[in-house]
Amino acid sequence: MVWSFLGFLAIFVIIGVSSVLRSRGTKKDYYLASSDISPGLVGLSAVATNNSGYMFIGVIGYTYATGLAAVWLMVAWILGDFMASTFIHSRLRKATQDTAEASYAGVLSNWFGQNDKALQRLIALISLIFLLAYAGAQLVAGSKALQVLLDWPHYAGALMGAVMVTLYCFAGGIRASIWTDAAQSVVMIVAMALMLVVATMSLGGLDGAISQMRDVDGFLNLFPDDLIFPGLAGGVMFALGWMFAGFSVIGQPHVMVRFMALNKSGRMRQARVWYYVWFVAFYCMATGVGMLSRVYLGDPSSFDAELALPTMAVELLPPVLVGMVLAGIFAATMSTADSLVLNCSAAVTHDLLPHEIENTLILKLTTVVIVFVALLWALTSTESVFSLVIFAWSGLASAFAPLLMVLSLGYKPSQKLSIIAMLAGLAVALGWRFAGWHNAVYEGLPGIVSGLLLLLLTMWWQQRQREPATAR
Repeated sequence: MVWSFLGFLAIFVIIGVSSVLRSRGTKKDYYLASSDISPGLVGLSAVATNNSGYMFIGVIGYTYATGLAAVWLMVAWILGDFMASTFIHSRLRKATQDTAEASYAGVLSNWFGQNDKALQRLIALISLIFLLAYAGAQLVAGSKALQVLLDWPHYAGALMGAVMVTLYCFAGGIRASIWTDAAQSVVMIVAMALMLVVATMSLGGLDGAISQMRDVDGFLNLFPDDLIFPGLAGGVMFALGWMFAGFSVIGQPHVMVRFMALNKSGRMRQARVWYYVWFVAFYCMATGVGMLSRVYLGDPSSFDAELALPTMAVELLPPVLVGMVLAGIFAATMSTADSLVLNCSAAVTHDLLPHEIENTLILKLTTVVIVFVALLWALTSTESVFSLVIFAWSGLASAFAPLLMVLSLGYKPSQKLSIIAMLAGLAVALGWRFAGWHNAVYEGLPGIVSGLLLLLLTMWWQQRQREPATAR
């Protein structure tokens, strides 16, 4: 088991390090691969980065604890993600080309050529804080898997992940990340398919698995028990909230930078086909494995739900295949962690510092420092992977998604209005979470809506104020 796991990791490292052969030695190449990535690689990289340890550890754990109601999370999330990509992705890629910026914050703050440094630095600062939390969550996810399957210390996975991320980023920056993402996405989906097939067959096939799942207490509940409203109204709010969670992808710099790196903006449709075929297949299988885990592992209240997949792998698979599943879990966490670290590095060197840095050695050393900070976060965090990821995901979306939406519509909000809307959306999302309402409705819903309404209503009011009295 250990050797098959280490063998897969060695392959990923070799692929990532080999990207140095294509490196052009520039900042834009380090952070954006010179916007020269093919649609297939963009799609596979984006889906691996999006899925991450959240899917292997968080979603399966949530499904194990919740039951059939978790299906709403899957359907709503994919629908929201699809709606966002239909409207936003190609416009963001075009703006990347027009602005010639190397970061997500740079593109948003220079969308119309306004060179808004204050806005750029605020976007970068918010990104840095939440992406560090997100990166810590990925290292925690890898550690949990190694702790269960190999009985290694809880810090071992985080340390190994930090070393791998450093190697990727030192070799070729985002190109190394994208290349390894593509390889990791294949291992991820094969590992998940293997778990689903073996678990189903061990219960007597599909009919036997369905029959036994029905006998699990609370399995057939259509909605969770902690809805903000009882009955259908609460269920609709629950599903709507997770649709906004999927829509929140446009506020995630580490995912959107993949689409910004596409070689031609006219090939976005091809990239999206790769992305959604892989995404839908993987999410369906992850939800299925989560449901089957309720049969194998018994009462969720007596067990850490986020250990469901690795525990099942040990019980059902021979050691060699357990190593493969573990490699899939670890690959998922690393495919996101390296992306997050690179975006944090870009936020510091390209957006926050008063003088933009072009020396790639300094860029790489900054990346090493970011990895170290993320590692410390992972080793000291007590939050679950699911909780940390959703916290970071909703915070980024509530701050950035409203602004990106109005920019894509062709509106030009002022610097002051953009900053106020970002902070307002973020404050609403954080307030919602700290009030405890996020268990019933994803906090990004009120965060995104409040920021968007503030932008649109204020611009509408400003336009009315500028109209001559006779026109009114």
